[in-house]
Amino acid sequence: MTTTLVLTVIGNDRAGLVKALADVIEQGGGNWERSHLSELAGKFAGIVTVTVPPERVDALRAALAPLDGLLDVTVHDGSADRGPAADAEPRRDLRIELLGNDRPGIVGAVSGVLARHHLSVADLQSLTRDAPMTGGRLFEASALVAVPAQVDLDALRADLEQLASEIQVDLTLSPHDATAEA
Repeated sequence: MTTTLVLTVIGNDRAGLVKALADVIEQGGGNWERSHLSELAGKFAGIVTVTVPPERVDALRAALAPLDGLLDVTVHDGSADRGPAADAEPRRDLRIELLGNDRPGIVGAVSGVLARHHLSVADLQSLTRDAPMTGGRLFEASALVAVPAQVDLDALRADLEQLASEIQVDLTLSPHDATAEA
């Protein structure tokens, strides 16, 4: 049996941060299971799931403390996760791609539609970039959404298409095949 810990990390970006974190996890008796790490605006940030034998939890927590200054690490107990029953619930994964002129409120509007349909965002990546021909800025986002089987995909699609028309963005929805990424 192991204990799952979820680490959130942030610090000024520089070479060696992942190595430093990996070394401390290993030395503390932990096993790096899953992560999503990124550099944005000069900051390095992410989330890492670690498993550790229960008797080593306190040692790992203590081993992470010296990273303060290099990386700010917050340790969360992962045992309160959704559990096997939620993972067994039939669901479909849907990829939502969005492109449009940048303006405040795009993420809030799209996530509002998703929340009304009781959907969970599994992954969201976004960026702004210069519009090549027209000047100005473009906002681009890609989201992976977990869609329970009972959700009406046609109603979701209609609501998202209505929103796309209102806020004048291009929005595409497509089934997501996780095996294609492996």
